[in-house]
Amino acid sequence: MIAELARVVTSDGLRLDGSLERPLGPVQPPLNADAVLCLHGTGGNFYSSALFDEVARWFTGLGLAVLRVNTRGRDLVWPGVRGKQRRLEGAAFETVDECRHDVAAWVGWLAERGFSRIAVVGHSLGAIKAVYSLAHETTPAVHCVAAISPPRLSHGHFKQSVRGAEFIRDYEAAQDLVSAGRPEELMRVSFPLPYLVSAAGFLDKYGPQERYNILKHVDRVRCPLLFTFGSVELEQVPFQRLPEDLSGLGLANAKVAVVAGADHFYTGVLDQLASRLETWLSE
Repeated sequence: MIAELARVVTSDGLRLDGSLERPLGPVQPPLNADAVLCLHGTGGNFYSSALFDEVARWFTGLGLAVLRVNTRGRDLVWPGVRGKQRRLEGAAFETVDECRHDVAAWVGWLAERGFSRIAVVGHSLGAIKAVYSLAHETTPAVHCVAAISPPRLSHGHFKQSVRGAEFIRDYEAAQDLVSAGRPEELMRVSFPLPYLVSAAGFLDKYGPQERYNILKHVDRVRCPLLFTFGSVELEQVPFQRLPEDLSGLGLANAKVAVVAGADHFYTGVLDQLASRLETWLSE
């Protein structure tokens, strides 16, 4: 694999890095894309995902360029500079709404290089960012979106789940820290996923406004959509009933697929995931 390092500066002044893998030949018909933009999940980055390793290998072999990128939510914490102001970035401190700047910058980078039929493929939180960004800002160069295992970021769903007491405990602790003027203080939480997050970041993602509940945004995405889930992960609270609820919206431009035997990272069945993506891009 030969990759070209890529770099953008977002509209709010943040520098992000990525890598472009060139296609191994011409686009294989009838694929309806010429490039794939890969968005990592919580705390990920452009170079460490085994899932996107397989996606990149598969699609460059079919004649598509693959751009794997960082968003501002890369890794847990990293020292960023917006304009001339230094601040802590990363999964612990991100405001998910700002992903719009990241996605727009990377789509623009590809468009400037002549790619006009971009498939945005996001995994986990990256899948939510793909849907959320394109629900708020239509980009002609984006031809379609594949959301791989987006969790349901729903305050109400979490509160009523079997782990509701655990969720409310952490939510109230985050509220107390913000009220005490300590929004950037880190909390160790175990649900809906185990990681360190700032109090303000926890409230942003999981507050009662449900800003990032994909069920509230998917109908505003105008291009074709594919949602995939693993049958194993559907037993977990953040994914329960999501395929049914998405299908129940009755959207003509959206399809939902469940990969048998797959966990959240499609361990052991990445070839099946890639095959599903290829079939969808051919339709």
